[in-house]
Amino acid sequence: MDEKRVAVFIADGLEEIEGLTVVDILYRAGIPCDTVSITGSTLVTSSHNVRIVCDTSIDDADFSFDAYDMLVLPGGMPGTTNLAACAPLCAELSAHAAAGRPLAAICAAPTILAGLGILEGKHACCFPSREDELVQAGAILSHDAVVRDGSIITSRGMGTALDFALAIVAFYQGDEAAAALAKAVVKQ
Repeated sequence: MDEKRVAVFIADGLEEIEGLTVVDILYRAGIPCDTVSITGSTLVTSSHNVRIVCDTSIDDADFSFDAYDMLVLPGGMPGTTNLAACAPLCAELSAHAAAGRPLAAICAAPTILAGLGILEGKHACCFPSREDELVQAGAILSHDAVVRDGSIITSRGMGTALDFALAIVAFYQGDEAAAALAKAVVKQ
């Protein structure tokens, strides 16, 4: 997996379980992953006042396709709003989508992809109270815990964070590897 690297974008007000579960599971799977703060500081505070020190900040990160294969967006409020307001991140999300590169978003964060036109005609899910935004943007709404449509993975919320992270593992390493990891962490 050395040639593939994942960036998990961390904003003030994120739902920490949705971001850190991905980081933990990718670590266990041996998939290189960086936490990237969207502020000039590597210190971010979650929606529940948990302080997270990120690996890098958006000001210092290299977003070339050679640096990060997949971009991951945790949800939470106001984390999702803060991610959506980050112009460099949104530009990179659009560039990744145009190139067919993988993207993943959970909870309210799929609405960011929808707002950028990335989910038009794609099967996707999100936090229930935000589903209308996906539909209005032309997404094909699903109520599954996790939805993969091509290179885009979406998920519904905090309770689906482990499934979401395992879907990213399956994307890179296949269903058997994801199932073995699920068993190792005693996922029922």
